[in-house]
Amino acid sequence: MKLKKFHLVLLSLGSGILLSLAWPERGFPALLFMGMVPMLLLEEHISGHRDRFSRYSVLFYTYPGFLLWNVLTTWWIVNSTLQGGIMANTLNALFMSVVFQAFHWTKKHLRHPLAGYAALISFWVAFEYLHLNWDINWPWLNLGNGFSAWYKWVQWYEYTGTFGGTVWVLVGNILAFKIFYFLFNHHGTKANSHRGTGAQGHKRVLVSPFVVRLLVLHAWILFPVLLSYAMYARYKEVIHPVNFVVVQPDVDPYSEQYSLPPLDVVNRIMDLAQPALSDTTNFMVAPESAIQEEMWENDLRTFASIRILRQKIAKYPHLNLLIGGSTYYAFQPGETLPRTARKFSGGEHFYNAYNAAIMINGWDTLQLYHKSKLTPGVEILPSFKGFGWLEKFAIDLGGTVGSLGTDSVRKVYSAIYAPRVAPVICYESIFGEFFAEFVRNGAQVMIIITNDGWWGNTAGHRQHFAFAHLRAIETRRSIARSANTGISAFIDQRGDAHQVTKYWEPTVIKGTLNASSYLTFYVKHGDFIARFLSWLGGLLLLASIFTSLQKRFRKKTL
Repeated sequence: MKLKKFHLVLLSLGSGILLSLAWPERGFPALLFMGMVPMLLLEEHISGHRDRFSRYSVLFYTYPGFLLWNVLTTWWIVNSTLQGGIMANTLNALFMSVVFQAFHWTKKHLRHPLAGYAALISFWVAFEYLHLNWDINWPWLNLGNGFSAWYKWVQWYEYTGTFGGTVWVLVGNILAFKIFYFLFNHHGTKANSHRGTGAQGHKRVLVSPFVVRLLVLHAWILFPVLLSYAMYARYKEVIHPVNFVVVQPDVDPYSEQYSLPPLDVVNRIMDLAQPALSDTTNFMVAPESAIQEEMWENDLRTFASIRILRQKIAKYPHLNLLIGGSTYYAFQPGETLPRTARKFSGGEHFYNAYNAAIMINGWDTLQLYHKSKLTPGVEILPSFKGFGWLEKFAIDLGGTVGSLGTDSVRKVYSAIYAPRVAPVICYESIFGEFFAEFVRNGAQVMIIITNDGWWGNTAGHRQHFAFAHLRAIETRRSIARSANTGISAFIDQRGDAHQVTKYWEPTVIKGTLNASSYLTFYVKHGDFIARFLSWLGGLLLLASIFTSLQKRFRKKTL
């Protein structure tokens, strides 16, 4: 059956709608298993009618659907930056379409459906893996994240991480496509059903493959879900209590964060926390960028915000305070300068700017961690050689503009009379393997500090919060989450959230989490699925290139 070109556009948009309806935190993730079926039907139709289409038709026809998915699920980026939102949605959709175009091209040259669909899985996983590891990273729509609000379905992420979910979804789509394609084309079999076999013979030909494929698809989807619920029911935390007080100060990032006197913000935080603190509190947590005083790490203890915080927690000798702040470091003569070093205006010396998490307690030394997975366009711009000029186009949200400095090591804090903890700052919490590195380095409880107020009361802050369920499952670590404006909560090792706060509400929560020293399979091995499939995708791409060159050579020699 020949489809008109506008039918292909409708198929593409159908995929975009299905994928959007599946996305957290209010979507139904079962739709992920059929979200790409319309696009696979589109690709199959183009493959069967190559004479009617150009070489890049798959890219052009899949782009509208992928763009629709991106816009419907992450449109809220424009609340903080219009140009950033446009770039994120248009470019990410383009990358997705390129993956489908590469799959179409590889399937054509390898001439085997199994190899073609193996290429689709491998290329898509490699694309998601790249999005976790380059400067313009944007893994928000990685398919495995689609179960973050329905985390009881994916307790087995402690073995596979989110890439197990991505493969689960992609294989499910291929199986569902085969069923739809079979039904779509069975009329051809029906037309020949009476040639020598009779109606009963046709029924066997038609029904048996359909039933088998349907059973396989159901088993593929349901077995991991049932396994996950069994894991969830059986999981028991080892009792190792750690007492937390988490502050949500609700400082408006647009009208207050960079205009209020820094000490006013510090006092607001401590006024909220004070009634909840006691001699048994192990940790107090305040959000990302809570301290906006211009603090230089060369002598951090001398700054007023640090002095006041130390004074206020002095009555609690066992208390450890973790708080976010903007810090700077002036490089000394002879020190190696990183790419992110900035020159002092009117001088010859250089400095770095950081988004930092600071641990303050009764010890004389302050412990610092610098955010290392930076937000593209806001905190980092591409570091490719010759692209330094892009720094002048960095998006200004009111704080430090341009690429920030980072840490090369996932630091873990030592605490007074408490287990070791590690801070994860905002955007970093969507990077599974990165998050697991803190645990591998000794973190027994994780702390997420963030400021989700940039996106307003949209799906943005709710999606960001939902991703924390997955990090808890992957690492089997309890999480204390402090948001400036967003959602603060305590998340246990099964991914369950407790004392979840409301958006745009200054508040404080007090609770107990269990520490753990157990290392999951995923913590030990990271994104092994992505690494393997990326290599496989590379081999399949090379094989298809070799086959293509062979064909060209044969044509020339004939």
